[in-house]
Amino acid sequence: SVINVTSGGRGRLSTLTAGVTLLILLSLLGPWVGQVPMPALVAVMIMVSIGTFSWNSIPNLRRHPWQSSVVMLTTVIVVVGTHDLSLGVAAGVLLSGIFFAQKVQRLFHITREVSPDGQTATYRISGEIFFASVHRFIEKMQSFTETVPNVVIDMTHAHMWDISSVDALDKIVGKLDKGGASVKVIGYNEASADIVDKFALHDKTGFELGAIPH
Repeated sequence: SVINVTSGGRGRLSTLTAGVTLLILLSLLGPWVGQVPMPALVAVMIMVSIGTFSWNSIPNLRRHPWQSSVVMLTTVIVVVGTHDLSLGVAAGVLLSGIFFAQKVQRLFHITREVSPDGQTATYRISGEIFFASVHRFIEKMQSFTETVPNVVIDMTHAHMWDISSVDALDKIVGKLDKGGASVKVIGYNEASADIVDKFALHDKTGFELGAIPH
């Protein structure tokens, strides 16, 4: 435990001793331990809290990423407000997931290259495509005005995680197809190829499933 470590007990024997002592107190000495006044136990717990709290974490809040500070403070507030550790942990995990999704979706990039003959435009997708990044995926692709007859969407450096990413690809391919372009999607990894093959609505004839050679 934290108290063991801060008290200098870092070996296996210290953990065993603490566990056996606690077991004896609860199983054999329970009636006598129950006679200890509650205010005395409260005082002990207050001193334990003061001794085990990481006071250096308070000034470090300004130097740490604000997302980490928000997660920590939210967890503490929920635990103190509800007296339920599981709710505090759940709130912290939920916030961490939201912040992670926001961070990952910013790493999404699209580059466009046109062949020397001006007949083919290649879109190279890089990043994670999932519910948090599909809006940027669609918005970025629709911002290009395509006039070439052939379009290649290269997914070699991208990964599709969920059905929303497949739906976004459907919309993009559908718009390009309606504009008269011949669309080809290449470079899927195995997981992306599987989800596209199962859920995509656009015509996958001629699409290359699996990573393309370099």
